Amino acid sequence: MIASLIAVLGTLLGSITAYLLQQRTARTDRAEAGAETARRDRISAVTAVVVALADHRRAMWVREDLRLSGANDSAYQAARTESHATRSALTAPLTTVAILAPELAGPAADAARATYALRSAPDAETLTALRTEAMTAADRLVSRAAALN
Repeated sequence: MIASLIAVLGTLLGSITAYLLQQRTARTDRAEAGAETARRDRISAVTAVVVALADHRRAMWVREDLRLSGANDSAYQAARTESHATRSALTAPLTTVAILAPELAGPAADAARATYALRSAPDAETLTALRTEAMTAADRLVSRAAALN
């Protein structure tokens, strides 16, 4: 009778141990999957910001280059409209980064400010320098994001 009781208790303990190990493994798998999903989402958000920054930087370069070169008003107005659209398109990716990767919100905002600074450059040389600064700020954002992943 004692042997049967020991066998039943051993079986129960083995089952409980197996169940607990399964639960722990499942929890670990869910946590790893969640972390990987969050990582992919952060990468996508940063990529969207960098693309939007490049689009706006290009639009601002064209706009300001036209202004500085004295291009006709219709060409400048078209470039101005384009720059407004690209600036607006930058808002959503910046917001997404601020939510998904708050540690990158500062560098993303710095890159956006550097891009906005192209507006009203006094001359072509300054415009080129501001464009270079904006590209460098975007590169810093990418480097910071890469270091976090």
